[in-house]
Amino acid sequence: MASTRNKNTPGNYCYQQRDITNIYNNIMYAHAPNAPAYTNAQPVLGIIPSFMGRDGLSKNSVDIESALKGINSTNLVEPQKPVVPELITLPPVSYFDRTPLIMPTPLVVVKNQRPFPIP
Repeated sequence: MASTRNKNTPGNYCYQQRDITNIYNNIMYAHAPNAPAYTNAQPVLGIIPSFMGRDGLSKNSVDIESALKGINSTNLVEPQKPVVPELITLPPVSYFDRTPLIMPTPLVVVKNQRPFPIP
């Protein structure tokens, strides 16, 4: 029996494929807010990183995660080799200048005195 709807026409097929391609391009946009960083770095002070991909922390992250979850640990035919993590050392980055801490040179801590009572 022949199809009587528009969903099997060549034009509709091209329209659906164009929509799928546009959705894929929007998801995989390189400059999106959730895209990976150009250079991964560890903040020095004051900022907590909100997202960092697994490839930014180690070179064999999938092997490490599989070993931690115990995947392939009961394989009796070909036992799993021990996983050696290949960690990436992240460079520190500072976003603002801090004033240095100034300590007095002859720091004397007197241990036999009480603090002054506040009335």
